[in-house]
Amino acid sequence: MKIKIIIPDAFYFTNSLYRLQPQTFIFATQIILMRKHILQTILLAIISVFATFTLSAQQVTEPRTEKEWSRPYEPFRIAGNLYYVGTYDLACYLITTSQGNILINTGLAASTSQIKHNIEKLGFSFNDIKILLITHAHYDHVAAMAEIKKLTGATLMVNENDATVLADGGISDYALGIYGRSFEPVKADRLLHDHDTISLGNMHLVMLHHPGHTKGSCSYLFDVKDDKKTYRVLIANMPSIIIDKKFSEETAYPNIAHDYAYTLAHMKKLSFDIWVASHASQFNLHKKHHPGDGYHPEAFIDRKGYDAELSELQKDYDKKIM
Repeated sequence: MKIKIIIPDAFYFTNSLYRLQPQTFIFATQIILMRKHILQTILLAIISVFATFTLSAQQVTEPRTEKEWSRPYEPFRIAGNLYYVGTYDLACYLITTSQGNILINTGLAASTSQIKHNIEKLGFSFNDIKILLITHAHYDHVAAMAEIKKLTGATLMVNENDATVLADGGISDYALGIYGRSFEPVKADRLLHDHDTISLGNMHLVMLHHPGHTKGSCSYLFDVKDDKKTYRVLIANMPSIIIDKKFSEETAYPNIAHDYAYTLAHMKKLSFDIWVASHASQFNLHKKHHPGDGYHPEAFIDRKGYDAELSELQKDYDKKIM
């Protein structure tokens, strides 16, 4: 829409005023001032409209939420120094070390207080978080990351292929970018590459690049131990498919079919004792653990469940390439 603004000819009015009677002169002057005021009002209105559009484009809006994503859940010890501190379905993990702690994922934007409460309920300090990690840059796992990073001063490390999405609040994501900015933008302090090691205190986590769900999706492999045993743990980013179209139609991610194929093949070969995932529902948390249960790491030794989950995801993949 084009807006046409008619501005009075100042020269014409100035010269004409000299030929007017006093009363007419005053009236004409009032008209000029009134028109000037109208012009200023119109210009201010235009500026206000453009400012509103600009702010709207930058607003953060979470596309959708499930009640299980924000439902509180009792934190608990999974195995050794690995703890669950997330909500009912959005898994967040705390790994404690002798030099501070590591937090993986943050859930929705409103999850900060729940995570803080869960960490403190376990007897740890929220401010002892030194490293922040993610399994992938979707709002349901990173929306509180910017706030937690600011509150704790922790170092944020992400896979290089998800760094841009994280920095623009999800706008450049190949699938969810259509919803605009879905979380507060946050810049990574360190970019991770496949098989990089994240070390803190006595802990060493290997980042495994598992692209598909996002271009920078990743899993983590590491050891934890208690008084009796050492466990090899996999925090898995399961390669679920989130687009309705076929892979060949996804122009924003030309390598999507190749990446999913790689991830599925690689994940099937991994060796571990315990596995968990980005969503509690993906590894059947609520069948393996109930609030109030005692320490039982053996409940999460479930290779059969892991293989079954990957088998279903393989079927989903096969449908997309047919």
